[in-house]
Amino acid sequence: MPEVWLRGEQVAGVPPLLQPVAHSLLQSREEAEHVLAGLAPATLWLSPNRASIGFHVLHAIGSLDRLLTYARGAMLSEAQLLVLKQEGTPDPDLTADDLFAAFDAAVERALDQLRGTAERTLGEGRHVGRAKLPSTVAGLLFHAAEHTQRHVGQALTTRKLTAPSA
Repeated sequence: MPEVWLRGEQVAGVPPLLQPVAHSLLQSREEAEHVLAGLAPATLWLSPNRASIGFHVLHAIGSLDRLLTYARGAMLSEAQLLVLKQEGTPDPDLTADDLFAAFDAAVERALDQLRGTAERTLGEGRHVGRAKLPSTVAGLLFHAAEHTQRHVGQALTTRKLTAPSA
């Protein structure tokens, strides 16, 4: 099957200029499902001289949430900052199914935000982080999609090293 962006389908309710963001997030969801399929909890946290699959998925979920927060013009909450600190800590109680359910929910929240984003706001300025670095709504949304896809790709590479026959 071709990648999501090549299927000729529009994501319902998402403004035309944000369709590439939606397609990228949906592609990431499909790839995350593939990466996580059938993995034992212990395999999620193996780190052969690189970050674990679990880290990459948790970081993709957390960073997607944080970048969307900035795109809305808000600053991060204490809960979001706590999640950021915990992303690198292995959680042996999390299963691959748990991680995928959380990833899926994060993508759905992102798609809902895209549906509620008016194209006229894409050029509006936004601030990122404590340093309040400059960006725009569009910059944040496109980076959120790109960053998510990057970490899912890194999880896929790590899976090939840690569970090649799975």
